[in-house]
Amino acid sequence: MEVLKHLIFEYGYFGIFIALVGGIVGLPLPDEVLLITIGYYAYLGRVDLITAIISSYLGSVIGITISYILGAKLGLPFLLKYGPKLHLSHTRISKAQQLFAKHGAWLLLIGYFIPGIRHITGYLAGISRLKLKTFMLYSYVGALFWVTLFVLSGYELGIRWYFVKQSFETYKFVIYFALSAFIAVMSIVFFFKLKAKKT
Repeated sequence: MEVLKHLIFEYGYFGIFIALVGGIVGLPLPDEVLLITIGYYAYLGRVDLITAIISSYLGSVIGITISYILGAKLGLPFLLKYGPKLHLSHTRISKAQQLFAKHGAWLLLIGYFIPGIRHITGYLAGISRLKLKTFMLYSYVGALFWVTLFVLSGYELGIRWYFVKQSFETYKFVIYFALSAFIAVMSIVFFFKLKAKKT
């Protein structure tokens, strides 16, 4: 988070742009957290809301376009070789390939909202030789929805950001316990279902 704050405060809108380009290409940056933080800073008056949204949007579309070009020019071997260095594991790439084969260009639209998938869809679109116009239509519209939603979410949180944080700190043990109990129950149900199938 400190790196993101430094980018925003030191380089302003250009820092936002660079962070989004890097995040979409595959650098391990918390994109959603960045966008929400940008919206929160806009609420505080540290950045202009509209300019911040435009900078974020341009960073997103440039980032995914770079991914598309790399995929088209260098193909799957490049992604498999260098993907793990960008935290894009072979398992994640394989899963994204299956989703892309099933949903095609629509994955470019909704992929932004799926962590770990949005970093790969541009590469896969280039590898599959998806037409540039089709790629731009789906990926650029998806980026617009994604960026706007998260930046405005951060903006709307506004003063409530503090209370959300305080509430989480107060009830985090209850939340952790509830999540742990839920995961345990679901694991037991899954185990018995699997056992029933085998028998």
